Amino acid sequence: MTPSDADSADADAALAATAATPAALTGLDTLARHAIALMVPGQRVLLGITGSPGAGKTTLAISLAARVVELLAAEAAEAGRAGDAADAGEAGGQAHRGTAVHLPMDGYHLANATLDRLGTHDRKGAIDTFDGWGFVALLNRLRVELDHTVYAPSFDRSVDEGVAGEIAVTPDARLVIVEGNYLLVDQSPWSSVAGLLAESWFCETNDEERLRRLVARHERHGRSPEAAEAWASTVDGANAILIEASRPRATIVVSGVDASIIRSAG
Repeated sequence: MTPSDADSADADAALAATAATPAALTGLDTLARHAIALMVPGQRVLLGITGSPGAGKTTLAISLAARVVELLAAEAAEAGRAGDAADAGEAGGQAHRGTAVHLPMDGYHLANATLDRLGTHDRKGAIDTFDGWGFVALLNRLRVELDHTVYAPSFDRSVDEGVAGEIAVTPDARLVIVEGNYLLVDQSPWSSVAGLLAESWFCETNDEERLRRLVARHERHGRSPEAAEAWASTVDGANAILIEASRPRATIVVSGVDASIIRSAG
């Protein structure tokens, strides 16, 4: 196993420990087919997934992107059955590999040095500890810049900092799954996000399960059990109040436990 493979395995294990595993997302196929139906030839569609801390947004978004690619590849292979099936399947997989991309909002965390200067490091993750204007500008770029790769920042929890330009949204990306806490909050500049999305999905998980996941996450990244629980109930808890108020603006509400649809559009 290479160092990168080991890192990936550790990340997968950590994800499974704090959220629903992809195998548990029994409603994923329904959501993936719904997402595929939103795609428009010749355009790039942005689909938003929001929800409170610990709801399972990241697991859902990553799993959804992967499943959309798999379903599109399978459809391409089926359409090519007249030729060699194996070749058709391989070609379909290659052609659709970058079609769906996961884009987390977390890359727009302000740097720790900036938070120290502003005096807001002790509540990192609050809405004013992100570069909201930069995030909105990226979404606008993604909708119109289709002939070249657009680079976006990711977030590395091991160092608690953003990583510039790690996510590449290539010209063949036709579905960008935008994921983050504040996509539907009615405050500038976040209030302009909804109009850039084809749909917005609110990921919902009961408070007890969310708290369990959050405490496990914070402990994994170095906090003591007491400090982890305090952060989850105070900082994360305050953020959740703001985020939960944005739930009615979502197109649909989905479960962060099994990916089933809790509330449909309309």
